[in-house]
Amino acid sequence: MARYTPRHAPRHAAPRSSGLARSAGSALRQPVVLAGAAAAVLSTGGVAATVTSGTANADTLTFAVDGTTSSTSTEEIKTEQEDAARVAADRSATNAQRAIAAARSAEVEKAQAASRAKARKAAAEKAAEEAERRRIIANAQEDPKAVARMLLPEFGYSQAQWPCLDQLWIGESDWRWWVANPSSGAYGIPQSLPADKMATMGSDWRTNPVTQIRWGLDYIKKSYGSPCNALDMWNSRYPHWY
Repeated sequence: MARYTPRHAPRHAAPRSSGLARSAGSALRQPVVLAGAAAAVLSTGGVAATVTSGTANADTLTFAVDGTTSSTSTEEIKTEQEDAARVAADRSATNAQRAIAAARSAEVEKAQAASRAKARKAAAEKAAEEAERRRIIANAQEDPKAVARMLLPEFGYSQAQWPCLDQLWIGESDWRWWVANPSSGAYGIPQSLPADKMATMGSDWRTNPVTQIRWGLDYIKKSYGSPCNALDMWNSRYPHWY
């Protein structure tokens, strides 16, 4: 019995390669081998020189780029440092100006506070003096000497004139505002003659020591210039008068 030979190849059998295909495959794989061999064989010559030259040029370019980059980086750092220094200087100057302005403001406030304190003190002293003045005037009949000492500056006299005035009016009336001279009619502390002359200083001249003292000081100023001059004249006369 004859052996059976299939007419068709099995569906899953590997396809056969033709000779042309095998040659093409070999040709496709061959350059890889040749390239490796060429790389091993080519150690000198124009191609190698070209490669070497390319490599040198690449290295030179790399160094040039690196140098430029380094230089640029240094310049940027320098610029940043300069900017930071300038900002710090500006900030320092601004802070210094603010400190100066604050110090000036504090000095102005201090001066204003001192001025206000001085004004308050002066006002308080003036108020105290006025209160004392009112007290002295209200107590004039009990203490006319206090009135006379208080009124001396109003007529341009210092307290150095006080002892002379005190002695003069002790000799005239002993500072009694109601006393009258029985022989001449002179009246009051300064012994005005006639008595009603004192009306030029006030209608209450009979009972108000302040009115009498004002008239007496005015009379002394016009007639003798000062209480001490009046006392000298009073002592030079006998019986005493001025």
